[in-house]
Amino acid sequence: MTTQLQDRIDKRAQAWHAMVEIMERTGQNPSGEDQQAYARAEAQYDSEDAVIAQAEKFLKLAAANSAVDRKGVVAAAEDITDEEDARYERVFNSFIRNGQSNLEREDRQLLASKFTSPQNAAGTTTTAGGYTIPPAFRDAIIQQLKYFGPMVQEAELLETSGGQNIPWPTNDDTGNVGAILAENTAVTEQDVTLGTNSLDSYMYTSKLVRVSYQLMQDNPKFDAWLAKRLGERIGRILNQHFTTGTGTAQPDGIVTNATVGATTSSTFALTGGVNFAALVDLIESLDPAYGGLSDLKFMGHQTARKAVRKILDSQNRPLWEPSLQAGVPSNLMGYEFVLNNDMATEAIGSKSLGFGSIREAYVVRIVQDMKMMRLDERYADFLQVGFLAFERADGTLQNASAWKVLQGPAS
Repeated sequence: MTTQLQDRIDKRAQAWHAMVEIMERTGQNPSGEDQQAYARAEAQYDSEDAVIAQAEKFLKLAAANSAVDRKGVVAAAEDITDEEDARYERVFNSFIRNGQSNLEREDRQLLASKFTSPQNAAGTTTTAGGYTIPPAFRDAIIQQLKYFGPMVQEAELLETSGGQNIPWPTNDDTGNVGAILAENTAVTEQDVTLGTNSLDSYMYTSKLVRVSYQLMQDNPKFDAWLAKRLGERIGRILNQHFTTGTGTAQPDGIVTNATVGATTSSTFALTGGVNFAALVDLIESLDPAYGGLSDLKFMGHQTARKAVRKILDSQNRPLWEPSLQAGVPSNLMGYEFVLNNDMATEAIGSKSLGFGSIREAYVVRIVQDMKMMRLDERYADFLQVGFLAFERADGTLQNASAWKVLQGPAS
C-alpha cells in the first residue's frame, strides 16, 4: 500500500511539473496545443490527487479503527480497566446485534440503567430517549466526525459530559500596550474588554438507518459498519453548520462571522480575481500576535484550491507546492491547505478561502453522552431493524482576529 501510494505521489509530482513548465513558458496564457497539454496534465494531477487523498484517508481510518475489537465495539482486553464498563460494552454490543429480548435479565437491567431521555439546550423539552453509547463505539463515531469534515479536527474541541449552556468569554487585547512609568507616578489603568458568547448543545440525529437481519448476521464487523454510517451522517451536518451555520437555532459557522481580511478585484473564475498580491494581503491581514502561530493554515473550497494552484509569483514560481511524501500535506505559500467543501464555491462575493489559526478562532463543543435507539417492530415486515443515533453539539467563533477570509466584490 505504501509503495503504491508513493507511486501515485510521484505521478502527481510529474503532472505538476508539466503544468508549471507550460505556465512558465507561455507566460500563464497557454493556447492551442499548450492549452490542451495543460488540460491533460491538470486532469492527471486531479485524478492522482483524488486517489492519494482517498488512500491517506483510508490509512487514517484504518489506524483509528484498529483500536476497535474485531468482534465489534468491545475494547481490547488490555484497554479495559473498569469491569462494569467492560460488561456494559458487551451488553450494548449484544443489544445492537440481537435486540433487548435476547438479553439475560441482569443484562437487560444494566442496559435499562443507561437509558435516558436527552433534553435540548434549554433543558425544558425532552425528545425520544435512547441507550448511552459506550466509549469505544462513541470514539469510532467521533473519528468519523473528524474525517468527514475538517472543522471537528481543526477547531479547538471541547468534550463535556453534560449539555448545559456554557458562557464563553471573548477578548482581543492586541490593541492595548504597556507604558513607561515615571518615578513617583501613579499607574494608568487600562481595562481588559471582555465580550461574551456561549456554547449550547443542539440535538443532532443521524436520521434513521435501516439494516437487514442478513447484514447483522453475516457481517462480523457490523458494529464498526454501523458506527461508520452514523458518524458519516452526523459528521456531514456538523461540518456544514460549523462552517456556515447561521447562529439561529444552530451553531454559528466560522465563515458566517469571519472578518474579511482582504478583497479581490473579481471572482475566482475571472483573470486576476485571485493573485499573489491578494493572498499576501490575506496573510498580512492577521495581527502579528496571531501571524506567528504555528498552526496557520489556508482553508477553502475545492474550486478555490483549483484556482490558487494556477498562480505564479513575480518570479514565475508556483505558489502551490504538491507533497512528494506520503503523510505530508501539499501547501500554498508554505502553509497547509485544508479542503472544506462546505465553504462557498467561487462566485460573485463568495468567501471561498480563509487563512489563520482555525483552532484559535473556533471552538467545537461535543457532549460525550451520545445515545442510540433500536427500532425492532417498525420494519419487522421487511426483516429490517432501524437505528437512530443522537449527538449534542455546538460551535462558535471565539476569536475573530485569528482567522480571516478573502472575499470577491459584490458584482
